Amino acid sequence: MLHIHPVPAFRDNYIWVIHNQSNAVVVDPGDATPVIEFLTHNQLQLKAILITHHHSDHTGGVAQLCRWREVPVYGPATETIATVTHPLCETGQINIPELPLYLTVLDIPGHTLGHIAYYRREPFNMVFCGDTLFSCGCGRIFEGTPQQMYQSLQKLAQLPDDTLIYCTHEYTLGNVAFARTIDPDNNDLMDFERKAQQLRQQNTPTIPTALKQERAINPFLRCEQSAIIASAQQHAGKPLPDPIAVFTVLREWKNRF
Repeated sequence: MLHIHPVPAFRDNYIWVIHNQSNAVVVDPGDATPVIEFLTHNQLQLKAILITHHHSDHTGGVAQLCRWREVPVYGPATETIATVTHPLCETGQINIPELPLYLTVLDIPGHTLGHIAYYRREPFNMVFCGDTLFSCGCGRIFEGTPQQMYQSLQKLAQLPDDTLIYCTHEYTLGNVAFARTIDPDNNDLMDFERKAQQLRQQNTPTIPTALKQERAINPFLRCEQSAIIASAQQHAGKPLPDPIAVFTVLREWKNRF
């Protein structure tokens, strides 16, 4: 049986450790120290490292971890990451038999041009999506275009309803505050906000979140819905011709929120 444990790092990062109580895979280790402490304390053998994109808060601990344990490092083929030994792109596959763990790679550019996600289908659906889809939000667009980010989010939104979303930042309450501004009459959103506040008061992560829930509360996944369109058009002061235009306004609005 697999366990997924969030190792907190920096101010709001989560480094994900996937393990079976004997062997482990680490996702986006921006800092090696808390990962080594967790693996050592739990007597876990590191078998692989997965990277979603090149930003230092996702890669900064990889070199130290590889000095501690020499393991394969998987990451995006189109980004320059010196520590990656196994470059991957869309439909690439990873098999870690010691867990066992079988993953399929999805290209999800936008936050960075080469950003990838790792999707596991069986026995339950989960996706490690880095800084693309957050709970009730999405990542900033640093290198890609709004169209690329919108299409990447739509790709993730097509996964099964029960897919668990493992993103890498605890941004949920801030994202909810923005979503409430756009969609103030959304009862699902209000219910989720109360639950998220309770979790954070207990210092408990709000991640993972289920995709079905995100489809109900996340404005960036709902750019074709009337309430979201109306708020975006009011903010822009003009009609918006399509969902990508709505998404572009929302993302720029969130940048200054």
